Amino acid sequence: MRFRMCVGSLLLASLLTACGSRATGGFHPSGQAQGDDSPVASSSPDTTPQPDAPVNTAGGPASNGPLPRTPQSAVVAYREYQRMYEQAYETNDTSRLDTVAMDPLLSIIEKDVAKIQRQGVFWRFHNVLNPQVQGGSKDDSVVVILDCVRTLGSYRFSARTGKRLAAWRDGSHLYQAVMRYSDGTYKISDATEGRKC
Repeated sequence: MRFRMCVGSLLLASLLTACGSRATGGFHPSGQAQGDDSPVASSSPDTTPQPDAPVNTAGGPASNGPLPRTPQSAVVAYREYQRMYEQAYETNDTSRLDTVAMDPLLSIIEKDVAKIQRQGVFWRFHNVLNPQVQGGSKDDSVVVILDCVRTLGSYRFSARTGKRLAAWRDGSHLYQAVMRYSDGTYKISDATEGRKC
Protein backbone atom coordinates (compact mmCIF):
# COMPACT_ATOMS: atom_id res chain seq x y z
CA MET A 1 0.00 0.00 0.00
CA ARG A 2 2.79 2.41 0.91
CA PHE A 3 4.53 1.66 -2.43
CA ARG A 4 1.34 2.47 -4.38
CA MET A 5 0.98 5.80 -2.56
CA CYS A 6 4.59 6.59 -3.43
CA VAL A 7 3.94 5.67 -7.07
CA GLY A 8 0.99 8.11 -7.19
CA SER A 9 3.19 10.95 -5.98
CA LEU A 10 5.90 9.96 -8.43
CA LEU A 11 3.35 9.88 -11.27
CA LEU A 12 2.36 13.48 -10.56
CA ALA A 13 6.00 14.59 -10.38
CA SER A 14 6.79 12.79 -13.64
CA LEU A 15 3.83 14.34 -15.41
CA LEU A 16 4.93 17.78 -14.32
CA THR A 17 8.47 17.03 -15.48
CA ALA A 18 7.19 15.69 -18.81
CA CYS A 19 5.41 18.98 -19.46
CA GLY A 20 8.69 20.90 -19.15
CA SER A 21 10.68 22.37 -22.00
CA ARG A 22 12.89 20.20 -24.16
CA ALA A 23 16.01 21.70 -22.65
CA THR A 24 15.05 20.18 -19.30
CA GLY A 25 14.57 16.63 -20.59
CA GLY A 26 10.89 16.39 -21.57
CA PHE A 27 9.45 13.77 -23.89
CA HIS A 28 11.10 13.59 -27.30
CA PRO A 29 9.82 11.86 -30.44
CA SER A 30 13.05 9.91 -30.81
CA GLY A 31 12.71 8.43 -27.33
CA GLN A 32 16.04 9.94 -26.29
CA ALA A 33 16.31 12.80 -23.81
CA GLN A 34 18.76 15.56 -24.61
CA GLY A 35 22.16 14.64 -23.30
CA ASP A 36 21.13 10.97 -23.01
CA ASP A 37 24.18 8.85 -23.78
CA SER A 38 22.26 5.62 -24.32
CA PRO A 39 22.85 3.97 -27.68
CA VAL A 40 20.49 4.48 -30.59
CA ALA A 41 19.90 1.61 -32.99
CA SER A 42 21.46 2.15 -36.39
CA SER A 43 19.58 1.41 -39.57
CA SER A 44 22.63 0.18 -41.43
CA PRO A 45 22.27 -3.43 -42.64
CA ASP A 46 25.12 -4.87 -40.58
CA THR A 47 23.77 -3.52 -37.24
CA THR A 48 20.05 -4.20 -37.59
CA PRO A 49 18.94 -6.26 -34.57
CA GLN A 50 17.34 -9.60 -35.29
CA PRO A 51 13.55 -9.45 -34.68
CA ASP A 52 13.49 -12.48 -32.37
CA ALA A 53 16.75 -11.80 -30.55
CA PRO A 54 16.48 -10.53 -26.98
CA VAL A 55 18.21 -7.23 -26.28
CA ASN A 56 20.78 -6.43 -23.59
CA THR A 57 21.59 -3.07 -22.03
CA ALA A 58 23.92 -2.16 -24.88
CA GLY A 59 21.10 -2.56 -27.42
CA GLY A 60 22.56 -5.64 -29.14
CA PRO A 61 21.71 -9.32 -28.85
CA ALA A 62 21.65 -10.40 -25.22
CA SER A 63 24.40 -12.38 -23.61
CA ASN A 64 23.37 -15.25 -21.39
CA GLY A 65 24.49 -13.40 -18.26
CA PRO A 66 22.17 -11.50 -15.92
CA LEU A 67 21.26 -7.88 -16.54
CA PRO A 68 22.65 -5.37 -14.05
CA ARG A 69 20.10 -4.27 -11.46
CA THR A 70 19.85 -0.68 -12.69
CA PRO A 71 17.00 1.55 -13.87
CA GLN A 72 18.60 1.65 -17.34
CA SER A 73 18.39 -2.16 -17.54
CA ALA A 74 14.73 -1.95 -16.53
CA VAL A 75 14.06 0.42 -19.44
CA VAL A 76 15.81 -1.96 -21.86
CA ALA A 77 13.71 -4.86 -20.52
CA TYR A 78 10.55 -2.76 -20.85
CA ARG A 79 11.33 -2.06 -24.51
CA GLU A 80 11.92 -5.80 -25.08
CA TYR A 81 8.59 -6.58 -23.40
CA GLN A 82 6.79 -4.15 -25.72
CA ARG A 83 8.43 -5.77 -28.78
CA MET A 84 7.46 -9.26 -27.67
CA TYR A 85 3.96 -8.06 -26.71
CA GLU A 86 3.40 -6.91 -30.30
CA GLN A 87 4.68 -10.27 -31.59
CA ALA A 88 2.39 -12.22 -29.23
CA TYR A 89 -0.71 -10.53 -30.66
CA GLU A 90 0.49 -10.89 -34.24
CA THR A 91 1.16 -14.63 -33.90
CA ASN A 92 -1.43 -15.47 -31.19
CA ASP A 93 1.47 -17.09 -29.34
CA THR A 94 2.39 -16.07 -25.78
CA SER A 95 4.86 -18.91 -25.16
CA ARG A 96 7.88 -16.56 -25.02
CA LEU A 97 6.30 -13.79 -22.93
CA ASP A 98 7.36 -15.40 -19.64
CA THR A 99 10.92 -14.23 -20.39
CA VAL A 100 9.80 -10.57 -20.17
CA ALA A 101 6.58 -10.65 -18.11
CA MET A 102 5.34 -12.17 -14.88
CA ASP A 103 2.02 -12.56 -13.10
CA PRO A 104 -0.40 -10.96 -12.67
CA LEU A 105 0.10 -9.21 -16.06
CA LEU A 106 1.34 -12.34 -17.84
CA SER A 107 -1.87 -14.26 -17.06
CA ILE A 108 -4.03 -11.35 -18.23
CA ILE A 109 -2.23 -11.19 -21.59
CA GLU A 110 -2.30 -14.98 -22.05
CA LYS A 111 -6.08 -15.04 -21.49
CA ASP A 112 -6.63 -12.12 -23.88
CA VAL A 113 -4.53 -13.66 -26.65
CA ALA A 114 -6.32 -17.03 -26.19
CA LYS A 115 -9.68 -15.24 -26.50
CA ILE A 116 -8.56 -13.48 -29.69
CA GLN A 117 -7.30 -16.78 -31.12
CA ARG A 118 -10.70 -18.43 -30.42
CA GLN A 119 -12.33 -15.55 -32.34
CA GLY A 120 -10.25 -16.52 -35.38
CA VAL A 121 -8.42 -13.20 -35.65
CA PHE A 122 -5.01 -11.71 -34.93
CA TRP A 123 -3.76 -8.17 -34.45
CA ARG A 124 -0.91 -6.19 -35.96
CA PHE A 125 0.04 -2.88 -34.43
CA HIS A 126 3.07 -0.78 -33.65
CA ASN A 127 3.66 1.33 -30.56
CA VAL A 128 6.12 4.22 -30.45
CA LEU A 129 7.69 4.29 -27.01
CA ASN A 130 9.30 6.98 -24.91
CA PRO A 131 9.91 5.37 -21.49
CA GLN A 132 11.13 7.42 -18.56
CA VAL A 133 12.14 6.04 -15.16
CA GLN A 134 9.53 7.28 -12.72
CA GLY A 135 10.90 5.80 -9.50
CA GLY A 136 11.57 2.56 -7.74
CA SER A 137 12.85 0.80 -4.68
CA LYS A 138 16.17 1.71 -3.04
CA ASP A 139 17.83 -1.52 -4.19
CA ASP A 140 16.41 -1.17 -7.76
CA SER A 141 14.62 -4.53 -7.48
CA VAL A 142 11.44 -2.66 -8.51
CA VAL A 143 11.54 0.12 -11.11
CA VAL A 144 8.46 2.07 -12.18
CA ILE A 145 8.43 3.34 -15.76
CA LEU A 146 6.17 6.00 -17.19
CA ASP A 147 5.67 6.07 -20.93
CA CYS A 148 3.58 8.01 -23.42
CA VAL A 149 2.76 5.13 -25.77
CA ARG A 150 1.60 6.14 -29.23
CA THR A 151 -0.06 3.48 -31.36
CA LEU A 152 0.58 4.40 -34.99
CA GLY A 153 -1.89 1.87 -36.32
CA SER A 154 -3.75 -1.18 -35.12
CA TYR A 155 -5.20 -3.70 -37.55
CA ARG A 156 -7.38 -6.77 -37.00
CA PHE A 157 -7.00 -9.63 -39.50
CA SER A 158 -8.81 -12.90 -40.15
CA ALA A 159 -6.56 -15.79 -39.13
CA ARG A 160 -8.22 -18.00 -41.75
CA THR A 161 -8.06 -15.72 -44.82
CA GLY A 162 -5.49 -13.10 -43.82
CA LYS A 163 -7.97 -10.39 -44.85
CA ARG A 164 -7.87 -7.13 -42.90
CA LEU A 165 -11.12 -6.74 -40.99
CA ALA A 166 -10.70 -3.41 -39.21
CA ALA A 167 -8.21 -0.61 -38.57
CA TRP A 168 -7.67 2.00 -35.87
CA ARG A 169 -5.08 4.75 -36.07
CA ASP A 170 -3.07 7.12 -33.97
CA GLY A 171 -3.79 7.15 -30.26
CA SER A 172 -1.50 8.08 -27.36
CA HIS A 173 -1.93 7.17 -23.71
CA LEU A 174 0.13 7.34 -20.57
CA TYR A 175 1.33 3.90 -19.58
CA GLN A 176 2.81 3.04 -16.21
CA ALA A 177 4.77 -0.21 -15.92
CA VAL A 178 6.14 -1.90 -12.83
CA MET A 179 9.34 -3.80 -13.63
CA ARG A 180 10.55 -6.37 -11.08
CA TYR A 181 14.02 -7.91 -11.02
CA SER A 182 13.65 -11.71 -11.19
CA ASP A 183 16.01 -14.47 -12.34
CA GLY A 184 18.72 -12.04 -13.42
CA THR A 185 16.48 -9.78 -15.50
CA TYR A 186 13.65 -7.30 -15.20
CA LYS A 187 10.12 -8.47 -15.99
CA ILE A 188 6.95 -6.43 -16.16
CA SER A 189 4.43 -7.43 -13.50
CA ASP A 190 1.80 -4.69 -13.57
CA ALA A 191 0.74 -2.05 -16.05
CA THR A 192 -1.82 0.74 -16.02
CA GLU A 193 -3.04 2.74 -18.99
CA GLY A 194 -3.97 6.32 -18.18
CA ARG A 195 -5.27 9.43 -19.86
CA LYS A 196 -4.29 10.63 -23.32
CA CYS A 197 -0.86 12.21 -23.62
